[in-house]
Amino acid sequence: MMRIKNIPENISYEELLKLRIKDLPLKIQGTWLAECVDKLYAELEAKGIKFKPECYLADEWLAPDGEPVVGIPFFLAHPALIKLEKHMMLDVEGGTKQWCMQLLRHETGHAINYAYRLYAQKKWQQLFGHFHQEYPDTYRFRPYSKNFVRHLEDYYAQYHPDEDFAETFAVWLTPGIDWQTQYKGWKALHKLKFIDELMRKITEKDLKIKKGSKFWQAVKLTSTLHSYYKKKKAQYAEDFHDFHDVNLKRIFPIPADERNQLPLASQLIIKYRRTIIQSVSHWTGEKKYIIDGLIKSLIIRTKALGLVVSDSEPLEIMKLSIYITTLMMNYMYTGRLRGKK
Repeated sequence: MMRIKNIPENISYEELLKLRIKDLPLKIQGTWLAECVDKLYAELEAKGIKFKPECYLADEWLAPDGEPVVGIPFFLAHPALIKLEKHMMLDVEGGTKQWCMQLLRHETGHAINYAYRLYAQKKWQQLFGHFHQEYPDTYRFRPYSKNFVRHLEDYYAQYHPDEDFAETFAVWLTPGIDWQTQYKGWKALHKLKFIDELMRKITEKDLKIKKGSKFWQAVKLTSTLHSYYKKKKAQYAEDFHDFHDVNLKRIFPIPADERNQLPLASQLIIKYRRTIIQSVSHWTGEKKYIIDGLIKSLIIRTKALGLVVSDSEPLEIMKLSIYITTLMMNYMYTGRLRGKK
């Protein structure tokens, strides 16, 4: 299979999914991503920082461990791929300029940390922790903690010392934020002041690592888009079987002799599916496609059980939304919807 010159405007999802990622005509130059990267470089220059990480198209948002470069998801480089991502995952991470800039600043925090090996400094370790500690599979965050800045969703600064530094750097770099006032009285302010002082010092120092390796480059990904999304979804997939049955029967209880007179619970869920996804995603910070996968399994089980709606629609949707939110929070804390066996 050869690299294609362009992606037709009217190409179907089915045709697009057959293509290999490495064969797609993708680049940052000439796209809206180039504008975002230029803006990032301008923000760094405005802060007196000479370092400007090389940005490239990768399989996801990342700064490879120890490498002073920034990977941007390949699907953001073409409108057809943005639409496909939205279709497959229900959301496009970094799909708006504001969101893209947030992620670029975050990944640049990693890149500058690696470029100057800042994590080796004693003060860095005192404030953020041990850089080389293992990343946990999941993390239990404290929503109201004032030890960490709030930048990306999921209270990501609480995940790992390296993420804490990247998030704090991103807040410090963001134009228009009065972080001294916003974080007054927070312990996180000490981290911000440390970065403010540190960035003034490194402008006079040489890079410890001048060139980084660009891992997981789009131009080297041999998998098809179909395989890419199959793997991407599988990372969060879980086999539910009849796990939900007992709880669904409690949400939609009804005597057997009255079933034929009432609307199906599955139809109610379908009717409010998008509203539930939007609400649960907003309050939990969980990705929409994960919530959607759970809802699809609930639709299947309510159909199989023949469950019907006996209370008012608002009450039934409230009960169901609380149940789904509880499952999502359990998933975020334990890595499983059902908890430990």
